[in-house]
Amino acid sequence: MTARATWKASERRIAAILGGERVPVTGRERGSAPDVEHHAFAIEHKYGKVLSSRFQTAIEQAQAAAEGTDKFPLVTFEHARKGSHKNIIGVTMLMDDFVKLILKLEEDS
Repeated sequence: MTARATWKASERRIAAILGGERVPVTGRERGSAPDVEHHAFAIEHKYGKVLSSRFQTAIEQAQAAAEGTDKFPLVTFEHARKGSHKNIIGVTMLMDDFVKLILKLEEDS
């Protein structure tokens, strides 16, 4: 599989897991449309082989802290930006946990 085919397949996989549809790159500009069209989320997907060791450790720590509880492992981050740009603050969780969270929220509503 070529590199281009690999990330396209990854986007399709995410779309299938979340019940969305991959948006082809053709005709869209950066930020004009998400990678995956979904009824509740604007999904921008990245594929690659590099994940920082700090991030991997954070995921493992959140998993360990949630083990044996009914809590969802969640990693938060804040990226300090220079100048007058606001910091980027976000959350990340593993796909399996995210799907479980969505199902739980749907069940509770």
